[in-house]
Amino acid sequence: MKKILILSANPKNTDKLRLDEEVREIQAGLERAKSRDQFEIITKWAVRTDDLRRALLDYEPEIVHFSGHGAGNQGLALENNTGQMQLVSTAALARLFKLFQNQIECVFLNACYSEVQAEAIYQHINCVVGMNQAIGDRAAIEFAVGFYDALGANRTYEEAYEFGCVAIDLESIPESATPVFKSRHSSKDNLKIPTETQAEKITPQSTPKTVISLENPEGQVPLDSAFYIERPPIEIDCNETILKPGALIRIKAPRQMGKTSLMTRILHHAQQHGYQTASLNFQTADAEFLNSLDLFLQWFCASITNELNLPDRLADYWQGILGSKNKCTNYFQRYLLPEIKNPIALGLDEVDEVFKHPTIAADFFGLLRAWHERSKNEALWKNLRLVIAHSKEVYIPLNINQSPFNVGLPIELPDLNHSQVQDLVKRHGINWADSQIEELRQLVDGHPYLVRVALYEIARGRITLNRLQQIAATEEGPYSDHLRRHWLNLQVDTELLDAIKQVVTANSPVDVGAEAAFKLRSMGLVKFQGNDVIPLCDLYRQYFTNRLKIK
Repeated sequence: MKKILILSANPKNTDKLRLDEEVREIQAGLERAKSRDQFEIITKWAVRTDDLRRALLDYEPEIVHFSGHGAGNQGLALENNTGQMQLVSTAALARLFKLFQNQIECVFLNACYSEVQAEAIYQHINCVVGMNQAIGDRAAIEFAVGFYDALGANRTYEEAYEFGCVAIDLESIPESATPVFKSRHSSKDNLKIPTETQAEKITPQSTPKTVISLENPEGQVPLDSAFYIERPPIEIDCNETILKPGALIRIKAPRQMGKTSLMTRILHHAQQHGYQTASLNFQTADAEFLNSLDLFLQWFCASITNELNLPDRLADYWQGILGSKNKCTNYFQRYLLPEIKNPIALGLDEVDEVFKHPTIAADFFGLLRAWHERSKNEALWKNLRLVIAHSKEVYIPLNINQSPFNVGLPIELPDLNHSQVQDLVKRHGINWADSQIEELRQLVDGHPYLVRVALYEIARGRITLNRLQQIAATEEGPYSDHLRRHWLNLQVDTELLDAIKQVVTANSPVDVGAEAAFKLRSMGLVKFQGNDVIPLCDLYRQYFTNRLKIK
């Protein structure tokens, strides 16, 4: 008989999870399974670090299942003696499971961002399941139920993993690429439930199971993509914030850094919690709407109404002597918010477009700030949650008390660090030494788009790292369109052109003035060192040095 030890933790200061439902569904599935007599389920709730260690010693399980929160590189979230969160490091978990490597067959980490821990535990345990990004409650439960249903039918761990992924797909939840499976057993020789007349042999293999389907790195990264790399604790913070009354999240980063991809995941998280969601890209606004506040706010209201699949009732609310901002507010307060009843999460993307039109910018952004302030005291407005994404610094003159850009949760998307680039390399099926990863980072830093373009071309066999280093900054290289766009943008601003010339010719950080520095950073061309700046990467230094004909 195999013992399944289910360990659950949902600290008081973390989002509420449906752990009881997950355990109940697993138990119900195994009770009806044909091999139900082969399993014993042991559950431990509100698990602390001591509970984890003692449970492994006391029960000697073959399968260990953890349900709760994960924090990526920071570890898994257990509870302390007061019920608050206590993070357990990846190294500590790996060391603990090493002591049980001759006993435990499978570890199942049903927690967000747990692939880091899965990879470490996999060094000692033959089969490990983890999550490569955040996973919603529904997907987590469906995957677990599908996994244990298959085990109960005497399927292998690998087959159980596939059944779990299929269970997610059958519910039309776009998260079946989130679970990851690591095993040293082949499909034929994987460990099955033993019978009285059968003993399975284990055939070690050198690498875990990987299935690679390459994805062209353009536009936002799809929700079900295996190539979205999370940057903890950003996703955790955003997912927690969007569920708070009157939430406002503002995402700032240069183009192609992942703003829209992050916004999409925040809205998806809200949707999984029963929220209505709507996203609006301001680049889709026709020019006629951007020269009149009245027309712009009508376009804004009509677009959100359409996204929420509601009838357009502008004619009912856009009458009388009241100003455009009052009419827009009434449209939300008397129609959209009461009609939906559930919280509404609005994603406002590319709001930089509004910055170009000062006649509407100050009033529109002041209106968003006013709504945010009303949410602090008025129940109806608490249901409105805003996610705002922009690239540029806010240079339009906004009263400090009328700006949405100095309240809420500020998110600045950083470049990918070494371990995140390493993760992306593995997901492309490329086997590189650390020195090669550093060579790529020297060329393109950790810019997500630039990294993905390089790995996509290398994984397809179209180019080698050495060849990429030779042609990256030329028209022959894969970055030609990206680089040309930056060059054309710089040519229309002589001050910025002079500033980038100073930056790429200097051998040390240079002071180009605050405004030029922030504009170049908004474009993603430089990074700060104190108040001075240096080129983001060798790619930009090489390209602009050549374009400016600097010897």
